Amino acid sequence: MSPFEYRRAAQVADAVAALRENPEARLLAGGQSLLAAMKLGLSAPPVLIDLGRVAELRSLRADGDGLWIGAMCTHAAVAAAPLVRERLPGLAALAGGIADAQVRQRGTLGGSLANADPAACWPAGVLAAGATLVTDRREIAADDFFTGLFATALEPDEVLVGARFASRQALHYAKEEQPASRFALAGVAVARQAGGAVRVAVTGLGQGVCRWAEAESRLAQRFAPEALDGLRPDAGIAHGDLHASADYRCHLAGVLARRAVRRFGGAAA
Repeated sequence: MSPFEYRRAAQVADAVAALRENPEARLLAGGQSLLAAMKLGLSAPPVLIDLGRVAELRSLRADGDGLWIGAMCTHAAVAAAPLVRERLPGLAALAGGIADAQVRQRGTLGGSLANADPAACWPAGVLAAGATLVTDRREIAADDFFTGLFATALEPDEVLVGARFASRQALHYAKEEQPASRFALAGVAVARQAGGAVRVAVTGLGQGVCRWAEAESRLAQRFAPEALDGLRPDAGIAHGDLHASADYRCHLAGVLARRAVRRFGGAAA
């Protein structure tokens, strides 16, 4: 691991100022991805800015009839929060199924979203839920936040503060894990809003999280697993590796989408 300078931010403004002073600096949230990359020599930031003591980033509260989840809330905290379990239980279930207990105690919502790993769970849940991502200076719709492989709309000196979720919806997430890493070989999140609108997001295909428009269209006409029979993402948006081929990942996405819809209880539109 290359040497680096360690700084600890006390508030969001400190982190923003440090990023502007050091354009190659990186923010340290839970460290589950960044520190591993540094150990492997894949990342060598000269400055690390620790957000661990920025209290305002750990807020988890009601936001009108919705939810506000701060960027430094851990997966474990979201999974256990009574408010999340009450208002958007599918989101609590998603958080509770990430990796293992040790990772869930350290990994954070904001770290996962800002890293935008193409096999991570949080991006699929956030995109399907149509969440609003809030930074130190603006609000970004989930549809505009994820821009590609490990890429987001965040500016180099911008800090993700948290995410706002509408609770008048139901959400379920289904995934097939790669056994060693616990990342998703494929994962599908399905959200159904109170008015019947449906959003479907897919992770694990290899090019970054994305909406699945054809699945959304079919489920809008008939909200039932059978509406997705024979449907799978276009293989052109998937990548294969030593764990699974692109074709298999697309097959899994179709299976998981039907499984996620089945968890709604089989209600038909």
